[in-house]
Amino acid sequence: MAQPWWKTATGYQIYPRSFCDSNGDGIGDIPGIISKLDHLEDLGIGFIWLSPVYASPMRDNGYDISDYRAIAPEFGTMADFDQMLSEAASRDIRIVMDLVVNHCSSDHPWFLAASRSTEAPEHALFYWAEPEVDGGPPDDQRACFGGPAWHWVEAVGKYYYGHFGPQQPDLNWHNPDLRDRIYDMMNWWLDKGIGGFRLDVVDLLGKDLKNRIYHQAPDLHPLLREMHERCFAGRDILTVGESWSASPETAIFYSGRDRRELDMVFSFNQIEAAWDPDIGRYGPFLFDLPKHKQVLAAWQHALADDGWNALFLSNHDLPRPVSLYGDEGPLRVASARMIATVTYLMRGTPFLFQGEEIGMTNADFTSLDQFRDIETLGQAKEQFALGVDEATFVQGALKNGRDNARTPMQWTSGPHAGFSSGTPWIDVNANHSRINVAADKTDPDGVFAHYENLIQLRRDLPVITDGDFTLLLADHPDIFAYLREIEGMKLLVLGSFAKTPVPFDQRWLPQGRWSSVFDDDGSTPQLHSLSELPPFFSGAWIDVN
Repeated sequence: MAQPWWKTATGYQIYPRSFCDSNGDGIGDIPGIISKLDHLEDLGIGFIWLSPVYASPMRDNGYDISDYRAIAPEFGTMADFDQMLSEAASRDIRIVMDLVVNHCSSDHPWFLAASRSTEAPEHALFYWAEPEVDGGPPDDQRACFGGPAWHWVEAVGKYYYGHFGPQQPDLNWHNPDLRDRIYDMMNWWLDKGIGGFRLDVVDLLGKDLKNRIYHQAPDLHPLLREMHERCFAGRDILTVGESWSASPETAIFYSGRDRRELDMVFSFNQIEAAWDPDIGRYGPFLFDLPKHKQVLAAWQHALADDGWNALFLSNHDLPRPVSLYGDEGPLRVASARMIATVTYLMRGTPFLFQGEEIGMTNADFTSLDQFRDIETLGQAKEQFALGVDEATFVQGALKNGRDNARTPMQWTSGPHAGFSSGTPWIDVNANHSRINVAADKTDPDGVFAHYENLIQLRRDLPVITDGDFTLLLADHPDIFAYLREIEGMKLLVLGSFAKTPVPFDQRWLPQGRWSSVFDDDGSTPQLHSLSELPPFFSGAWIDVN
């Protein structure tokens, strides 16, 4: 049986608002995406994960959808979307839509009708609760973006549930009418010819509010199997779910070949491992390489024989990997190359985030008023109420906040980084004068060239797609090394996370005659000659025995 196309393809997430602005209004758009498809073709991208472009009041930058079958005017028209679909297909690039069906916008016609009358059919599409005797909400649950999770509607005399906030009421997946409406909409998009769906916070579907089971509630997997049967079965598409609660032990429930649910799931275990357990993303960054390796290896082993991994370093909710794990200064390129090497030569499908291919860094904001993210601003209020001062909070946000990934794509060294001829909706990083696509693509040893090589290697070497994974030097504090093996072929992958040279013992290596897969010009040091690894050293070698 032939491999599914998404096992050898590399994905690229586009955050439309920040990718490329074609009309000078400061907001990226679909015509802007079309103008940059050649860039993605050059890189070797097989599919685009497109963050939401549906109609929305944009209180959460499109993750609050007010019309599932319309395009937000700031992004373009449905005709623009159809042209993008066609232009991408002509380059063998598929479009995977980001779909948010855990909740919708409070401006969605369903919710507007539900809020006017308990007799409206739409009322049952949401979660409602009667007030307590004192008129208060049914419990003290808090919303992810700050404030209470229950919100009062005077016209119906009830509270509705918004897991993320009042602008995003949760949809009641226990209601068959709701599911029929969602499935009909999903099939409408699939019939257009899109390449599949990335399902936002999929583990929240079917939540049990009474028992406060939000993630992976008992009804989740039956609902995903129904969704597969009604929408995905028999289609040549990719489906990936976002699940902050997934673990190596539960991953197979989403993506096992006999489960008939999803193709893969995004896990964030390695991300959360570096967060302070009491403060979360806005606290100190506590990166520990042995722990990081342990988490990734656990996922590789858990899905070794069934299911599939989604490999990623960043996305629209996460900071820039170079700023987290590497170096923003003179060693930026070396660290970007290293992080990509050790991440994307594991077993799974890579998902690059826009700007990653040139080593973009975190935002350079200096004050809270430069941030635009609804979560960051909501959490600021929560933290200030606990006594945290603004300077401390901003430092945390500059390390892990979501806006780090949302500054405009840096295309050139010119005004506004070539993103827009107008004033961008969020500040451009000042380092675009030296970090930009135009400059990086001219460097044969740059970040773009390295990603291009990695993507080609994934297509050329079956050991990367199908080989077994063995973690090496698990407890080493600076070195990430592993071995991939299949049918006599061995691939050794090695990277140093240190900013200074690291002593290296040849006895640590598996036996083999190792030849670099990147050594096109002889500039890569021979592995057998190294007694120490240079700062952020990385490489991959095939055993030529």
